[in-house]
Amino acid sequence: MTRYRAAWVVPVAGRPIRDGWVAVERGRIVATGRDHDPSTAELDLGDVAVLPGLVNAHTHLELSYLRAQVPAADAFVAWVRGVMAARRQRPDPLAAEILDGVRAGIDEAVRTGTAVVGDISNTLVTHGPLLESPLAGVLFNELIRFNTADPYGLVDQACQQIDALPVSPRIRPSLAAHAPYSVAPLVFRAIRSAVDRRPFVPCSVHLAESREESEFLLHGGGPWREFLEQVGSWDPAFVAPGVSPVRYLDDAGFLDSRVLAVHGVQMTPDDLARLAARGTTLVTCPRSNAYTGAGNPPVASFYAAGVPVAVGTDSLASTPDLNLFAELAALRALAPEVPASRLIESATLAGARALGFETDYGSIESGKQARLLAVTVPAGVTDVEEYLVSGIDAGQLSWVGDEPAAPLR
Repeated sequence: MTRYRAAWVVPVAGRPIRDGWVAVERGRIVATGRDHDPSTAELDLGDVAVLPGLVNAHTHLELSYLRAQVPAADAFVAWVRGVMAARRQRPDPLAAEILDGVRAGIDEAVRTGTAVVGDISNTLVTHGPLLESPLAGVLFNELIRFNTADPYGLVDQACQQIDALPVSPRIRPSLAAHAPYSVAPLVFRAIRSAVDRRPFVPCSVHLAESREESEFLLHGGGPWREFLEQVGSWDPAFVAPGVSPVRYLDDAGFLDSRVLAVHGVQMTPDDLARLAARGTTLVTCPRSNAYTGAGNPPVASFYAAGVPVAVGTDSLASTPDLNLFAELAALRALAPEVPASRLIESATLAGARALGFETDYGSIESGKQARLLAVTVPAGVTDVEEYLVSGIDAGQLSWVGDEPAAPLR
């Protein structure tokens, strides 16, 4: 057993410990404390804060090759058109450029402190690289289909694809619905039915991300209707429900505690109350929202409503890096009234819980994986949690220890 001593230990599940330690044995956390025991081997890490590895609850690693290739937009639909144009230039999902981008994105995520990811994929090309990496997480097989004659057949095929993947307790496959403007009502129902048959994995959906999405569901028109017609995906039988995106999925029975609702920029108080009542986790990606033209999310309202909040970067097509500490700094700027401890919890334990990994990740507690992060902290810092949400770069980060971990339970 080794005890790692540090200027700060940030358990997340409790208050920060000044001049504390974390005891680790066979890759698992044994205990934390601040007393000194000369009979126990100690490794002094110095002026660092030790905290659990971060959880990026929403990203698209297969789009990593699009870094700096899709221009920022004032309207979300315009940004989507840019992504589609860029992806059409590389139609082969196994192209070397795409695979190299996936591996580079994974390396960047690990280098900037991420231990667990919720990765959205349309091709499942990221599964192999994720298995080869130190990351844990959920790989979501995302479905996009607004007009289909066989919604259940479409979802069954997606299930067969993930069932054919090599089994791993560390990388768990599941399903995701893209968004209410790109997934037919019966496809949502089929996805919900399939997820209900897989009780140990979550589901994801982009929800209430843009004004155009709200307009589409209220009236059935606007930029998304025009877009669907142009790409040949419009279903003339579709009738706009005349409600918000959140109410639309809630009324359909799609939302529950296993769903990650991503973005939520356009959510109303009623929408947030519905998410809170269902236990649905809201994943916020503020830097991406600003870049795509979706707008700034009402972060303080998320927390005030009692909604579980996790944090994601989204993809490198809409954000400059995969550094979750930079995302925390953006959240701090948008919601200075939210305690730093709650923001840190969102980037660790809340994300781990939403993805189904809270038994092993997200906090420094006995029995959990010792996937611990050390952040250099200047002398004189008295509020370490506030410091951690002020903007941390990769040069301040290192992973603690190199012991082999005991198998995931």
